[in-house]
Amino acid sequence: MQEQPPIHCWGVSAELRPLLGGHRNLAFRTVGLPHDLVFKSTRRSREAIAWLSTVHALAQQSGFVVPTLLKSTGGQYLVDGWTCEAFIHGRAFLPSDIPSIRREISRFHRLTENVPQRPGFLSARDLLTATKGGDVDLDKMPADLVETCRRAWHKLGNGRHAVVHGDLTPGNLVRCADGRAALLDWDECRRDHPQFDIGCLGPACATVQQALWAWETACSWEIEPVHALQVAARLC
Repeated sequence: MQEQPPIHCWGVSAELRPLLGGHRNLAFRTVGLPHDLVFKSTRRSREAIAWLSTVHALAQQSGFVVPTLLKSTGGQYLVDGWTCEAFIHGRAFLPSDIPSIRREISRFHRLTENVPQRPGFLSARDLLTATKGGDVDLDKMPADLVETCRRAWHKLGNGRHAVVHGDLTPGNLVRCADGRAALLDWDECRRDHPQFDIGCLGPACATVQQALWAWETACSWEIEPVHALQVAARLC
């Protein structure tokens, strides 16, 4: 992956400014276009990126505004490790705003119950026996920590699964001028237990919180090792 997005592949010529806040990928916003764009680096495969098209459509049907991925002039969503999407204007969410999307996220889960797993990803339930999917590679983690994570995920039970956004934080939500919530950064989206989203909407019970911390530890272990160790310290 190159350090600057190949914006010419989308027929664009514009000034680029880095967007701050991401810890795993680079992001740049164009400046001065009639409708500005965001270019993001990604480690995902073409298949994993293409899978998002259906998911984004269902998120929009659920009431969210979504930064739909744009194809390059060559008809590709992914070029040299970069994607392109429309920039969405709005007011940043506060932590206290997060519960306000409960209705939309619940509707999204209902609509995505039959969507297949994202290519290359596994759910927490799958990882009770498997070892690698998405950003998680349990083979790279200490065996005792793997067992701790698996115990936490096992306690979620065998309830229904659906597509989860996987990273519901204030930084990934924007309140648009028309009052709707825009849900950004679908990089960690996958099919999994809905509590991986619902548990972020307000105080979570101990079982759900431990599962969330276990996932954060596992998916950050190689990419953000210091953060992973900090979160792992909360597991019991």
